[in-house]
Amino acid sequence: MGACLALCSLASCASCLCGSAPCLLCGCCPSSNNSTITRLAFSFFLLLGTMVSVIMILPGMETQLRKIPGFCQGGSTIPGFENQVNCDVIVGYKSVYRMCFAMTCFFFLFSAIMIRVRSSKDPRAALQNGFWFFKFLILTGITVGAFFIPDGTFHTVWFYFGVVGSFIFILIQLILLIDFAHSWNKVWVENAENSDNKCWFAGLLSFTFLHFALAITAVVLFFVYYTQPDDCTEHKVFISLNLIFCIIISVVSILPKIQEAQPHSGLLQASLISLYTMYVTWSAMTNNPNRKCNPSLLSLVSNVSSTEASGDPGQVQWWDAQGIVGLIIFLFCTLYASIRSSSNTQVNKLMQTEEGKGFGGEGVVGEDGIRRAMDDEEENVSYSYSFFHFHLCLASLYIMMTLTNWYQPDTTTQAMQSSMPAVWVKMTSSWLGLGLYLWTLVVPLIFPDRDFN
Repeated sequence: MGACLALCSLASCASCLCGSAPCLLCGCCPSSNNSTITRLAFSFFLLLGTMVSVIMILPGMETQLRKIPGFCQGGSTIPGFENQVNCDVIVGYKSVYRMCFAMTCFFFLFSAIMIRVRSSKDPRAALQNGFWFFKFLILTGITVGAFFIPDGTFHTVWFYFGVVGSFIFILIQLILLIDFAHSWNKVWVENAENSDNKCWFAGLLSFTFLHFALAITAVVLFFVYYTQPDDCTEHKVFISLNLIFCIIISVVSILPKIQEAQPHSGLLQASLISLYTMYVTWSAMTNNPNRKCNPSLLSLVSNVSSTEASGDPGQVQWWDAQGIVGLIIFLFCTLYASIRSSSNTQVNKLMQTEEGKGFGGEGVVGEDGIRRAMDDEEENVSYSYSFFHFHLCLASLYIMMTLTNWYQPDTTTQAMQSSMPAVWVKMTSSWLGLGLYLWTLVVPLIFPDRDFN
């Protein structure tokens, strides 16, 4: 009996995967807005590809694959069968480049298809909100095809695509963090004012202090471990400039004129942006090819010299602290971009979204009494389908660069090398991000006749 019920449940979920509007027709989907479920589903595709990429760069993966009889070239063989798979390609940075190439193509394809979709009545909206099984097959097919791309100059060319895409995505991450901090500050201040409970203000003050304390601690550690008295001039300039810029935005955010124009502006947003800026600064310095200015985490913990810790200069250190932090921030921003519903007009214009009801919806109760997802886009879409896919396209490139530590492939030595272009890309994005936040603070004063609430 239990097996029969399980089969019926699986059949119901299968209709969710193959239907044209799964979250409207199937009880296996949670009670929420259709637009939110769709964004979460596409984000799941991105996270699934990320997990595959992570598995492919796990230490010892190539060795384990070579143990499979008849699989890897040069590995265990089966009499009468020729090993066809080049395991040097399906593991390591080459596999990450190909997996992320497939995800980028997949999301770029949907970004092009969904241009100028205005409501769920558009025939293309059915493709956006359903047919998940076939979308998965398309992504799988593109991924398989990507592993047959000849080496040649593919990795070098795709590296520069990754640099440009990651540069834009870092800016988008900063916009999302600004929006998150703005919403966070607004909700807690309103709760404190409506309930006369001072704990909300205490919470805001505590998190603001924590963010600033972590940012200042990071600055001190940067000067101690990532600079030398007679070297590392670039690092000294980077740390000093970003420290000064963070002080400037913090002071500007609490100026009386700014507070009058934007009552919900405050130090919480500035503290979070300052902390993120210090992370980007750290991430940039870890890509400096000069090992004296870029000690590995191993050398810092075990007190080993940078040269000894680095070993072979062509050897890639897949898992380092800044890469793990980058993945955590990426996961947070991807989830937030999927469920966000901001009241910030400036951010909504930049992210091509509209003010909505957020993740929770009342849902629609069907004839069978089951509550299903509600179509909240009959009149107009709550977010730009095309821009959302473009955002995931850039996220795929960012994941590629993060998992490979922004190392540049060297086609002559088949090695991975740190590069200064990655350093300048990250630092430039941090400066543009700080400038963008400063602009959101002062723009109501420059254009007082416009609504920027």
